Amino acid sequence: MNKSSVGRFFEDFSLGQIIEHPIPRTITEGDVSLYIALTGSRFSLFSSHHLARKVGFDRPPVDNLLLFHIAFGKTVQDISLNAVANLGYAEVQFVLPAFIGDTISVLSEVIGLKENSNGKTGIVYVHSRAMNQDGHSVASWKRWVMVHKKAEGMLNTFAVEPQLNSEVSPAYLALPDQFNADQYSYISSGEEFALKDYEVGEWIDHIDGLTIDASEHTMATKLYQNNAKVHFNYHQMQDSQHQQRLVYGGHIISLCRSLSHNGLANAQWLAAINGGAHLNPCYAGNTIYAATQVQNKYELGFGMGALRLRTIGFKNVQWESIKEQVCSATNPKTDFPENVVLDLDYTVLIPNT
Repeated sequence: MNKSSVGRFFEDFSLGQIIEHPIPRTITEGDVSLYIALTGSRFSLFSSHHLARKVGFDRPPVDNLLLFHIAFGKTVQDISLNAVANLGYAEVQFVLPAFIGDTISVLSEVIGLKENSNGKTGIVYVHSRAMNQDGHSVASWKRWVMVHKKAEGMLNTFAVEPQLNSEVSPAYLALPDQFNADQYSYISSGEEFALKDYEVGEWIDHIDGLTIDASEHTMATKLYQNNAKVHFNYHQMQDSQHQQRLVYGGHIISLCRSLSHNGLANAQWLAAINGGAHLNPCYAGNTIYAATQVQNKYELGFGMGALRLRTIGFKNVQWESIKEQVCSATNPKTDFPENVVLDLDYTVLIPNT
């Protein structure tokens, strides 16, 4: 008997199946430092112990995207080891702050299944929940992934596609209890823009670009213990349609979030991801740029507001060369240029004065 796991194929999933993922992960100071090194993140709440204490935290919280990637990595072995591609996210909520020393474990429920007509793959929908060592939920998300079948041919299963909300309602955004906006420092962030300074519909070109090195995206994938073949096995990917490894989509999200600091430096807290799609692959050597549209703004009280943002990540071109095509598109999947790699709809918290 071969004791090595080959991962789950489409036939191995069943509706309502609960999967408790192995290898809980304790977040360390080294994880936080390496995340900054790999992404260039400059948000001051996660960089400055002094600012974190000033706004009410006993100790600095962990960047919510680092938490998400670590938790997401727990699910790969059971959900997407045999994936063709991760297709999208919805209803991503950050419920409680995570801190250095917290131990994160994850479980997932299969909430949808759909065969593809090619008979080779199917789409699996899951709802995953990350918890800390005390059993408290720190994050939850839904995603759908295209997975290989063990054997070609239709199983003739009934398609079940879950109804997913297009937005995490502002009424359900989790505002950290510790956050005291009255003591917030605009000097620490490097920008003076608050909620009142943003207009619904405006686009922000973040200007800067980040080139992805092969060693960088390999290290990021390993940091999150994400063992999906498409990201780390060059030998096998040589025979794929891409003929090289794909950059983990979560790494692209983090790069775009880091780039958004230029123009959104005070949008410190990522509260929710309403939805997102990886529209085209990224490879080592690509240079990532980003532009963000303000979709809505909300007053939350306690000196805080929220911005619903749509960030477009694109590669190897400047924003002005694709802006008109992006802004006029009615269907991103068909109307966006091939340079667009990410379409992310998310909500951030920001001081309102």
